Amino acid sequence: MRPSVVRLLAITDALGVPLADVFEPPEAAAGPRGGAAGLERSGVAVTRAWEVSPVTLDGGVSFRRLSPHPTSGLDFFESVYPPGATATLGDAGLFKHEGYEIGNVVSGELTVELADDEVVLAAGDSISYPCSVPHRVWNAGVRPAVATWLIVHP
Repeated sequence: MRPSVVRLLAITDALGVPLADVFEPPEAAAGPRGGAAGLERSGVAVTRAWEVSPVTLDGGVSFRRLSPHPTSGLDFFESVYPPGATATLGDAGLFKHEGYEIGNVVSGELTVELADDEVVLAAGDSISYPCSVPHRVWNAGVRPAVATWLIVHP
């Protein structure tokens, strides 16, 4: 099943689990990280790029966890929005979920629609907002948009 971003967030919110939990099973998160097991014992975690597979959702938006291991109360990930892709189903409109969101566009452009405003973000631009504010993220451009996101959960 490939849910939309909205449905995925609704599922994780309803289950009371962080978004990071959809990226890999708990057993994998506890294992050694590319020969860095000694570091993990001292509280340092390392994940190699090849160890994390992106999750592709409905509409082609993909997410890849960036934090080396699940961290309570935080989701840190990269998203790739193909041209025309959105974080909602078609014209489903704006949505909200739990937490506080901080985003940074790495390449391309993303449009963030808020209840009373619309912000176009280019490479290097950042945005932050409470996730309780109705919003929608989409790529109106002609090339893929890449962004990093930090969501802080209550």
